[in-house]
Amino acid sequence: MAAADSSKPARAATLPARTLLLALPFLSFLLLFLYVYSTTSWRPASGLPATATTTTTVATTTTVPLTPSPPSPHIRMRRSRYRSYDDYLRHQLNKTLDPRLRRVWATRDWQRKVDAFARLFAGLRDEGLLSNASRALCVGARLGQEVAALRQVGVRGALGIDLAPAPPLVARGDFHAQPFPDATFDFEFSNVFDHALYPDRFAAEVERTLRPGGVAVLHVAVHRRGDRYSANDLLDVRGLVGLFRRCDVVRVSKVDAFGLDTEVILRKKGSSRR
Repeated sequence: MAAADSSKPARAATLPARTLLLALPFLSFLLLFLYVYSTTSWRPASGLPATATTTTTVATTTTVPLTPSPPSPHIRMRRSRYRSYDDYLRHQLNKTLDPRLRRVWATRDWQRKVDAFARLFAGLRDEGLLSNASRALCVGARLGQEVAALRQVGVRGALGIDLAPAPPLVARGDFHAQPFPDATFDFEFSNVFDHALYPDRFAAEVERTLRPGGVAVLHVAVHRRGDRYSANDLLDVRGLVGLFRRCDVVRVSKVDAFGLDTEVILRKKGSSRR
């Protein structure tokens, strides 16, 4: 009996250590989330009402405003409507912060889109393009439906960025200058390519923050004119694929994704060290 009693404390001592190991991935991504909020400098967009400045701040970095993207026969730009980069940001925030749209996104649309995204991400996980251990980023995530879907299917290390934050799912960030170190993410998803004023910079930032071997999934509309907030129209999928010079194409396929008709899956060149 004495030998049996002496083994019980040893088994009990392993429980906190096991719990700590299981919590480490979540804790590491929480620290990354806090890093984004604590180390990035922000300023209010000029010309906005004083009552709105607390929720309409945008990123200031040394990389914006940017030089125009090289012309492409497959991408039609609408840049002439913007007098400055700040003008472009304000225009995008008009959609992101529209009270009616945010109410729809948070209520009627929320579960429908979370469920649809969850089916998408579960399928990608089954193909080996995503795992529960992946660090995942949703680029241009609005209120975070894509992020919620990733977490729902078990990808706990998921985060979104948008010009207007929506904690705890979405941090503030500009997809032309992502506020993350190189090779941070295993997986990135976006369905806002048409909002990029500088498509080449959008692609470069996805490639920069993906680790070697990481996967990017983009939903786009081809041969369709976007809404009045779009900054470009994709005339041929080659225009998008050609921007990702550091990636191989996994596949291009047709989808029915909330007005977007084409899914492009890319894998960053190089082998993973994980």
